[in-house]
Amino acid sequence: MEINAKMVKELRDKTGAGMMDCKKALKETDGDQEKAAAYLREHGIAKAASKEGRATAEGAIATYIHAGEKLGVMVEINCETDFVARTDNFKAFCKDIAMHIAAANPQCVSREEADQEAIAKEREMFKNEMLNEGKPEKIIDKIVEGKIEKYLSEIVLMEQPFVKDNDLTIGELLKRTIGELGENMGIKRFTRFSLGE
Repeated sequence: MEINAKMVKELRDKTGAGMMDCKKALKETDGDQEKAAAYLREHGIAKAASKEGRATAEGAIATYIHAGEKLGVMVEINCETDFVARTDNFKAFCKDIAMHIAAANPQCVSREEADQEAIAKEREMFKNEMLNEGKPEKIIDKIVEGKIEKYLSEIVLMEQPFVKDNDLTIGELLKRTIGELGENMGIKRFTRFSLGE
């Protein structure tokens, strides 16, 4: 099938991927827009993995103030170059992350930053709960670990389902954006302010 500029532009507008990547995806999928978008998503994640470890000294501090001005968020998101930091896609990603933090109230960016004392308390509480319910001891540890995983997915930003698309975690959204922008990125830190807290 002949791939024309209109088809490439349509896919680029839909996905935000580069022109050459869109053209290649359309060639690989015989011009099918949906399959080409899926192809770009899959390859974006692979491309993101190859960018890991590269320095991210540029970026932006994004803010979000919720309606009523009683809740606000500041988040630092880094990328490799100032050029990418000024793009609309990067700015939109930053805004989405700030809004997500306001809505989902994560406690930390990554699992490594999670409060180990709080996790130990949760683990003990879940274990006591299972013992009180009379669960067999041989399966209690497995149940407790499942509950800890669920707990972490609720408090760790990178593991939370994205509020605008529950099929994606924030970590997956970050990898997809890295693939689209072609640079390594990282969510460095955030602060969530709630009036009166």
